[in-house]
Amino acid sequence: MVTLELRNRFQITTNVATLLRYTALVAGAVIMVVPFLYMVSTSFKSQAYVLTFPPQFIPHPATLSNFSSALTTQNFETFFLNSAIVAIASTALSLLISSMMAYAFARFRFPGREFMFRVLLIGLVIPAVMLLIPQFVLAKYLGILNSLTGLIFFYIAGSLSLNTFLLRGFFASIPIELDQAMQVDGANVWTRYWRLALPLSKPAIATATIFTFLQSWDEYPIALTMLTGTEHRTLPIAIAAFQGENVTQWGLVFAASLIAIVPVIIVFLVFQRYFVQGLTAGAVKG
Repeated sequence: MVTLELRNRFQITTNVATLLRYTALVAGAVIMVVPFLYMVSTSFKSQAYVLTFPPQFIPHPATLSNFSSALTTQNFETFFLNSAIVAIASTALSLLISSMMAYAFARFRFPGREFMFRVLLIGLVIPAVMLLIPQFVLAKYLGILNSLTGLIFFYIAGSLSLNTFLLRGFFASIPIELDQAMQVDGANVWTRYWRLALPLSKPAIATATIFTFLQSWDEYPIALTMLTGTEHRTLPIAIAAFQGENVTQWGLVFAASLIAIVPVIIVFLVFQRYFVQGLTAGAVKG
């Protein structure tokens, strides 16, 4: 009888804990989703209906004028292209450099290897805002101020620590016997890296791709500091410029923001099936 009572109490406690856990998850999801839904809703409203109270999540009447205005205002297509060039180049070069570094840390034994790797990881704990002034001075001396090349250079530098950390853990999990077998067949270091390590590390590569692309596409402080002119503006700077000094066209701002989200969603959908696996492997192995 006592055992049955204890079992019932344990079951009730478990059910309450489960209910509380799901309640917290639902509340968190609502907090994150509602602002995005309001942004989508506002992007289809004319300026006269943006600040109505209570807020309308279903716009009536709905309009596409904000999207057409965003695409035709202030060279938006040029800024979109600038962001695409910067994000794609930064992602590709960062993955190439960090994957080669990660393979070296995972497979080679050389003096100071662990010390160098730990120094590299310092980049994960330094706030990016602390580096704005040094980066500006360095860009000025290198002659890459107010250029897309400068943005690509600093975006690559800012993403190397995390990408190398993720990829090293995954490379280290690949059995060394596979490398040794290819080496017996005459494969050099580059062949083993390019034809063995990279194809087997698709989850980690996908994870690093998502993080790097998102960071490069959405980055604002560095771009605001480095780009002193208007011809090289990226999307975050262009969208911020839509906000006027006296009146902000929020429908226009949110429509431009939705357009800017599309490439990020596409990249995530392409690589999402590898995302969780790659993130977990990079975090616990190596």
